[in-house]
Amino acid sequence: MQALLDAIATMELSTDACRIFHGRGGLHPGCEHWALDVFPPVCLLTSFQPVADAELAALQAALAVRWAAIAPGQPLNLVFQCRHEGRSETRLLAGAVPEPHTVTEQGARYRVHLDRGQNHGLFLDMAEGRRWVRAFAESQAGSRFGLKVLNLFAYTCAFSVVARLGGAKQVVNVDMGQGAIAIGQQNHQLNGIASGASFLAHDIFKTWGKITRGGPYGLVIVDPPSYQKGSFVATKDYARLIRRLPELLGPGGHALLCLNAPELGPAFLQQQVQTLAPELVFVERVANPAVFADVSEERSLKVLVYRAPD
Repeated sequence: MQALLDAIATMELSTDACRIFHGRGGLHPGCEHWALDVFPPVCLLTSFQPVADAELAALQAALAVRWAAIAPGQPLNLVFQCRHEGRSETRLLAGAVPEPHTVTEQGARYRVHLDRGQNHGLFLDMAEGRRWVRAFAESQAGSRFGLKVLNLFAYTCAFSVVARLGGAKQVVNVDMGQGAIAIGQQNHQLNGIASGASFLAHDIFKTWGKITRGGPYGLVIVDPPSYQKGSFVATKDYARLIRRLPELLGPGGHALLCLNAPELGPAFLQQQVQTLAPELVFVERVANPAVFADVSEERSLKVLVYRAPD
């Protein structure tokens, strides 16, 4: 675990939520199961396999030393989560977790929850995707009718927040998780966004009529889970989304297609688009945050931008 100890020894104090160490990228042999994040003022240490108490104690001690150096007088707040065989166990190792817990990223504010489940309310690997959406919204701010955005699998609606902050006129958020949508509404309130966003707690595949009637859209964001039994399986269901894109997008509209499945490379999405929506033109692959570097770009998070014809 030396690579993780080295990262701890050199970590800086961050005011934004961010990842400090990404073992799952495979660049640090022997540390593939470790991740370290900061959701200020809390550090989150995650292992994807069981670890010995002595190893965990050594990491906690290293974090305490570094925290005392970069945040003198501030207590170390440390949460540990072990994920193994589809289950997770979360423990508070030191300090406390604010309730409610609000973090910032690139000027936006989000509600997070580190003590419940495996999804904490904000996916840190999507930081550059959110930056792209905000920049795109800003670039469209002067358009005649304003930018209308469709945010599918919206989760806690972080994409919607940055789109509205960037000047999007309207965002339609769709997610079947009512709890996630409720947090998404809180996120809008945290950022002073009182209008211009709607929230549909529906199964996307059963709501196409309402979704289509709300279009056409200048930007469609598709960020589904790679595998969620009973909800979405990428190898089977992504095609059903891509097939709909041409009728959802307005002339010159853009689609942001996201996929976080190590076993599926970017060619999976590219081939689906070429087959099912050939009129869409590939624009770019949005780079992932540098800290999420992977031994293989095929395995890492895929965020692909496509454009409809004028």
